Amino acid sequence: MTTKPTSKALTATDIIRFYEQFVKDWENYHNVRLKEEEAKHEVEMAQQALQTKAYMQQVDNFLDVIAEHFEQTDAFLTALRQTQALHTAVTQTREGMLREEIAGLRKLVVDIKASGSTLTTVPALSDEEGPESEPLQALPSPTKENRKKAKAQTISAMAQRFVLNDASKSADTIKGTKTTLDLFIEAFGDLPVNQVSGTTAGDFHDLLLGLPATHGKSKNRLPIRKAVEAAKEQGLETVSGKTVKNHFSRLSSLWSVLVQREIVAKNPWAQWSFNTAKKTERRCWTDEELALLTQAHWEHRGISRRTYAGMVNVALYTGLRLGEICNLRGQDIENIQGVACFHVRPHPEDGWSPKSAAGTRLVPIHSQLIKAGIMSFLKPDQHFLFPDLPTSSGGVRGAAFGQAFSKLKTKLDLPAEITFHSFRHTVSTKLRNQNANFRELWIDRVLGHEASHRSQGTMNYTSSIDVQNLKNVIEALEFPTFQLDIPES
Repeated sequence: MTTKPTSKALTATDIIRFYEQFVKDWENYHNVRLKEEEAKHEVEMAQQALQTKAYMQQVDNFLDVIAEHFEQTDAFLTALRQTQALHTAVTQTREGMLREEIAGLRKLVVDIKASGSTLTTVPALSDEEGPESEPLQALPSPTKENRKKAKAQTISAMAQRFVLNDASKSADTIKGTKTTLDLFIEAFGDLPVNQVSGTTAGDFHDLLLGLPATHGKSKNRLPIRKAVEAAKEQGLETVSGKTVKNHFSRLSSLWSVLVQREIVAKNPWAQWSFNTAKKTERRCWTDEELALLTQAHWEHRGISRRTYAGMVNVALYTGLRLGEICNLRGQDIENIQGVACFHVRPHPEDGWSPKSAAGTRLVPIHSQLIKAGIMSFLKPDQHFLFPDLPTSSGGVRGAAFGQAFSKLKTKLDLPAEITFHSFRHTVSTKLRNQNANFRELWIDRVLGHEASHRSQGTMNYTSSIDVQNLKNVIEALEFPTFQLDIPES
């Protein structure tokens, strides 16, 4: 007699172990699937990156090709214009010569008839039958070789060939040459080198001497000719003779090679003289000079003494640049966490922006400024804080004020080292020499300088503690001899 095997009863422990193993197996399965999906995603991302790289390479190749075609087209059009001008001049000369010849022949026929000569009469030449009616032959059009040669001899092409592609040239030489080329081409275009004369060099010399010293140091720089006009109207510091000499030296070096290779006949950049004497350095206002300024008599038909007093006070108690002060609007005075501030920022509607990204900032208004009456300039429906400042023909607001202030300074017999910008130097020097424990970052932020201590982080203007720090920096400015009250309107 056989007996059936007895089944063992499952205990709670067995059930728990079973579910623990089930959970582990499920987790393992889940992890395997997850890794599988991650690997698949990585493969897809790698493929996409390769496709993107290939596409960007195609774009770069296209840009390189199209840029070369643009250069060729520009050189061809320039050569075509020159040839057309020459053709026109030659045609006019030939026409004049033919007309003179016809007139001479007609006179000869008249003289023969008058003398009763038996010579065979020469028929008079009519306008329709004479040489004048013969079509004039046009000058041959430039050949493909001539066009190619003209394109290859532009300033940029010659510089690329003999300077920028020269492995023996230093990085500083290449960088400086590029800077000089950019300025010249912006001013006169990418001319063929054989068209650059002494007159061209002289015009470039004069243009450079009028260029503001800060040109090229800002992202929002003006075109070169407008920058020269703005510098003249605002009395800005211009580049030194040494800088102009460096530009000419780079071009002269290039032209020396071109003369040696008989590409050009002479070097128009050589044998120029430059005033390389050190320029007058700006300095801070002394207490005595500030006292003298407060007693000065302001004279200007269009700009009131009230505006003069307000702008000078703002300059001395904030360190704002002249352009920043001239473009302050009523809406640029804001209350941030209980602190009245000037908000220096771009004005899209006016086409104006600060000198750099760091120039966009909040500057707390000094208590002395408020006491002097700066808030009285706020008027309903008034756009600018100082509305009587005119805008120059070049679009520079406050240029007339800068010129008038320079005249006032001359009347007071103040030295050349003192300018309106010296207010900013004075504020910077005062703050950096304070005994108070001010972070350099706070001073940089007030003045709109690039932060010299980036590791300390960027300040958040919406935070009351940061604005209070800036307020403490501003309030540290004291000028005991300066008492220029703002007249009532």
